Amino acid sequence: MTRATTTIPFSTIKFIDKIPRLSDLAERLTQKLREIRMELNQSEPDRMSAGGAQSRYDLITDVDTIRIKRRAMRYLERLHNSTGTQHLPQRDQALLTPLRGGLPVARIVTEHEADEIAAALHAEMPWMAPATEAVWHGLRASARNGLPGLRFDPLLLVGSPGIGKSFWARRLAHHLEVPTTSIDATGEPAAFSLVGAQRGWGSAAPGKLMLTALRERHAGPIVIIDEVEKSGNVQSTEGSRHTLTDALLPLLERMTAETWECPYYQIRADMSWANWVMTANSRWGLPAPLLSRCIVLDMPDLTGSQLQVFVEEQGAKRSLPRPAIDATLEAIQRRMAAAGHTPSLRTVSRMLDRVVFMAQRPVLQ
Repeated sequence: MTRATTTIPFSTIKFIDKIPRLSDLAERLTQKLREIRMELNQSEPDRMSAGGAQSRYDLITDVDTIRIKRRAMRYLERLHNSTGTQHLPQRDQALLTPLRGGLPVARIVTEHEADEIAAALHAEMPWMAPATEAVWHGLRASARNGLPGLRFDPLLLVGSPGIGKSFWARRLAHHLEVPTTSIDATGEPAAFSLVGAQRGWGSAAPGKLMLTALRERHAGPIVIIDEVEKSGNVQSTEGSRHTLTDALLPLLERMTAETWECPYYQIRADMSWANWVMTANSRWGLPAPLLSRCIVLDMPDLTGSQLQVFVEEQGAKRSLPRPAIDATLEAIQRRMAAAGHTPSLRTVSRMLDRVVFMAQRPVLQ
């Protein structure tokens, strides 16, 4: 099914189709003043006979011209200021045109719809039940309260690597029919990658949060931040520090997220409909302010039976023949016996990708 949506006024910026040039505006004002004075002269014949006929060009003096230009400049200045993008070069103003008219957010219409989404997600990854349940309650509340979009509390999933935390978040986005954006907190300056860097930094650019809204034309993505506990600090040459937590805190609070300001474009945007799924391998290193704004869930390790359910489910979705699924399960059992532990979901997913490739590869005659 196609998810219902609501269009929200995502940004306060104003789009004006055509802003006149100063010379054109001054000419229009001059012509209007000339017409007014000609009408006055025609309506006062005594004045015309006393002063003689005036040329239409003599009706506008040099003083009038100066005043008209000054008034036109003030009008254009106010017009530019009203757009909210007067500080941006034309190229950046053009890049913001997808925001014209607002952006859609996905909406949950009924609580039954929320039940169906949670059931489908749970069937795929039953070991992620605590996370699925937290989202389920949020979706039901969104429908019950008649919200224009869907919301659930920010999630912080703590568990061993490879149990499918990020995969679960992407599957959630699939079922909700919303875009995603992902950030690896260990492999990039996470704070700048998320929200962007203001002009003046050598790496000045918009962040993935704003870029996703512009690219996908959607105001309610799921933002996935992997290994959030390992994010480092970014320090400017002037000594100021920028941390991922500092960037996240105003976005995790709905009230402040409604008026969030993009550091790069320096415009306000309603990011309150973005939903957050963060992952960590342990609670060690997680700052208290971040923990206080999230539902923190300790996720269990995968068991062999759960991996088998996953392989069966994914094999059926990928239209793998039964012998291929059985061979994959057998290979997993051999790995478990040799290594003494359950392989990660990441490893099993790569095995399934390989099986799909082998099954679809043409056979030479």
